[in-house]
Amino acid sequence: MEKQNRIPQIYGYAVCLVTVVTFLISVTTLMNAVIDLSDPLHADGRFRGAPSLASFENYKMDVLKSPQAELAYIPDDQTLRAMYESARDDQIQSVKHWALRSIIVSGLLIVLCVVFFGTHWRWMRRLAKAEA
Repeated sequence: MEKQNRIPQIYGYAVCLVTVVTFLISVTTLMNAVIDLSDPLHADGRFRGAPSLASFENYKMDVLKSPQAELAYIPDDQTLRAMYESARDDQIQSVKHWALRSIIVSGLLIVLCVVFFGTHWRWMRRLAKAEA
């Protein structure tokens, strides 16, 4: 009889443990997404290897000293500024999309974790009272 009660206890505590771990990971992801959303140009280095978008001057220097610049056409400042603005807008939009998606997914996971933990914890407490 005691072995039959062990299986529900193991299941209940395992679910609680998994929800706590998932909750902590989701909170971390949520906070990273909020930080990335606040400064999309410096978000987490997703675009390493691409020219710097911190300023037009940084972008221009990166383009001019790239290995392809020696063999390729080098545009004038007006064209280069348009390229910079386009690349900057693209990065901002990409980071905003990623961050908002992460916020939604992490938020839903956090809500589900709270619901699963609460229901299983209450169930485990009722199970322990029934045994006593």
